[in-house]
Amino acid sequence: MFSLLVTIPANANWAQNGVTIIGGNGAGGATNQLSYPHSLVVNGDRTVIIADWFNNRIIQWKNCDTTNGQVVAGGNGAGKGLNQLYQPSDLVIDRKTDSLIICDWGNGRVVRWSRRRGTTQGEILIDNISCWGLAMDDQGYLYVSEIRNAAVRRYKLGESIGTLVAGGNGLGAGLNQLNWPFHVFVDRQQNVYVSDTINNRVMKWNKGATEGIVVAGGQGEGNALTQLRIPNGLFVDSLGTVYVADELNQRVMRWTQGANQGTVIVGGNGVGAGANQFHDLFGLAFDPHGNLYVVDYNNHRVQRFSIQ
Repeated sequence: MFSLLVTIPANANWAQNGVTIIGGNGAGGATNQLSYPHSLVVNGDRTVIIADWFNNRIIQWKNCDTTNGQVVAGGNGAGKGLNQLYQPSDLVIDRKTDSLIICDWGNGRVVRWSRRRGTTQGEILIDNISCWGLAMDDQGYLYVSEIRNAAVRRYKLGESIGTLVAGGNGLGAGLNQLNWPFHVFVDRQQNVYVSDTINNRVMKWNKGATEGIVVAGGQGEGNALTQLRIPNGLFVDSLGTVYVADELNQRVMRWTQGANQGTVIVGGNGVGAGANQFHDLFGLAFDPHGNLYVVDYNNHRVQRFSIQ
């Protein structure tokens, strides 16, 4: 994903109880339900758009309408048709063309769907790719994390051959390697941040670098403040502070630049469905005001935590 120049004060705190703004009605395919959602984007007008994994669709809620969402891509069953998706894992908004770019994970492709009313199918941008996470920079380049190749590549839209910007040296824990790269984030200097999931760390690859820098975790799997346990969703604010969904620790952590440990900003209260709990959190995002949105995967809901 990509920051909308979100500046979050260094001493910011968030409400510890989240509010369910989407889903929370059990797993299902109705328009007031989600089924194992994966990631989300929050538009400037607080429209929330979600990769609804098991429903094979992208669904949006306008202005945090908590009643019903609108299917804006897929929703026609799992399949390879241009009007279908199969387990979409991530998405970004291409503001230049007012379209959604989607990692159609189950079909091994990246597709684009126009946001114009009446759109009934997408177009394939990149095929035969083990994509998982997506990001877009302010110059319109697309960044794609590839699980199988343990790499992140940058693409100019319309081209099918990407430029390696992180990893690509096989599965491993070296500073020039990744192991199941999930979410990816790019800042305004085209530095790339990656949730290096199996290595339980977040890596930053400065533009043009051949090795990454550990900016969160990297101290083995665990629940200490120096550790992560399957880092997933990722966000970096305008100060370079890293926010990461620490999936199996059921918490969102914040790592300031140069810090050797993080702080828990929400969660960390065990597995559950309470307002201060998660059951495997996946994606996260912030709106321009600094409110935090978290995809609570196994609770089939999106939680919003208001900045204090």
